[in-house]
Amino acid sequence: MVNGVNNLLVHFNAFVWDDDMRELSGVHRYLVFILRVIHLLIKELIGGQLNLRAMSLVYTTLLSIVPLLAVSFSVLKGFGEQNRIEPLLYNMLEPLGPSGIEITDRIIGFVENVKVGVLGSIGVVLLIYTVVALLQKIESAFNFVWQIDNLRSLSQRISNYLSVTLMGPVLIFSAVGFTATVLNTETALYLATIEPFGTLMLYGSKLVPYILVCLAFTVIYIVIPNTRVQFVAALVGGVIAGVIWKFTGWGFAAFIASSSKYAAIYSSFAILILLLIWMYLSWLILLVGSQIAYFVQHPKYMTLHREAIVLSNRMREQLALQVMFLVGYSYYHDKPAWTLERFSDYLDLPGEPVHRTLRVLVDAGYLIEIDNEEGPVYLPMHDMEKIRLAEVLTDVRASRESRALNLQQLTSVAAVDDIMSTVNAAQKQVLGERSLKSLVQPVDEDLETTLQALPAP
Repeated sequence: MVNGVNNLLVHFNAFVWDDDMRELSGVHRYLVFILRVIHLLIKELIGGQLNLRAMSLVYTTLLSIVPLLAVSFSVLKGFGEQNRIEPLLYNMLEPLGPSGIEITDRIIGFVENVKVGVLGSIGVVLLIYTVVALLQKIESAFNFVWQIDNLRSLSQRISNYLSVTLMGPVLIFSAVGFTATVLNTETALYLATIEPFGTLMLYGSKLVPYILVCLAFTVIYIVIPNTRVQFVAALVGGVIAGVIWKFTGWGFAAFIASSSKYAAIYSSFAILILLLIWMYLSWLILLVGSQIAYFVQHPKYMTLHREAIVLSNRMREQLALQVMFLVGYSYYHDKPAWTLERFSDYLDLPGEPVHRTLRVLVDAGYLIEIDNEEGPVYLPMHDMEKIRLAEVLTDVRASRESRALNLQQLTSVAAVDDIMSTVNAAQKQVLGERSLKSLVQPVDEDLETTLQALPAP
């Protein structure tokens, strides 16, 4: 019996995990994708890196929720929409039942007591800093999911975060108000009296909250990560996460309604405990949805175990030369400059290893990073005639050495030193004085076709 179950598990794991998603098609592809998602969701719920990220976001949210709502309240007050924050906050905390109403009232009370006008310049700066710190923490968590190891530049963070903070609430409530207005027009009310339109509109109005939640999650998945997220991938992640969030809310509300022991155990701390649990579940679901979006966009990285993407020595050298070639080719032939997203699209790699390679080349003085609205672009730091390929490879090979551990500190072994000297001399002899310019001068027809298909920076 035990052997039969083990054999069944072995065959199941082979069916789900042995094939490359890119090589599958049709029903088989979708079935494998769904089974992998379910498996990974269970793993994350049991314990994983996303759990730690969700917990850290709970702590940051507790510190920042009042300043965040205070800034949003001040913006909405200018549009006469400040009273809409309370219903929205209550809807988010609805699974907490009566405790949700009490928490909402207390938070709104704190927000109303925050007088931005009397805080002074230092107080306003600290208020904005708290909000920016929260959004930066959120971006860091999403970047972890998307294998991105760099945040936006400081100027981009300030501008993007403040735009989200200041304009986000206005757009959200405008969308909600527009939906309510459309449903209350004379035409809509007239159609509601005609069947089957009336029944369809009744059920459609009940679906509106779910649609808005899914759309909100989709927008978050597009805007927050420091990379280009495809709309389809974000939509799939947003819909799945939105549905899970709604069903989890029902289950959480049912748990609270059917259990009275938590109040007896935790007394007055029960409300806080429930709030922490619900915030943790909400962040975990949001991060899991982002993970699903990542797998939809990059199915080949959907593996049984989350693996850190570590480049071998030959991969680092190959990738460095390809990056130098692409940057030099575009610069020499007057093509659009390369961004991290364009590199990832062309090289078919996650952003993290590409960014690490770019940092090596920038730190070594071969490339220069220039900020623009769509993110940093990369250009040659010097005249390409002076950039020697042999020197690029040497610097890439030595890039991870530190003062605490380098070749000079190793005990010398004559036989090994002779071999390494021979290898280095052979490499220099093969490459000679060949420069980057000699590599990029010829027109590459295949690359020209690919460059036309890539999105512009």
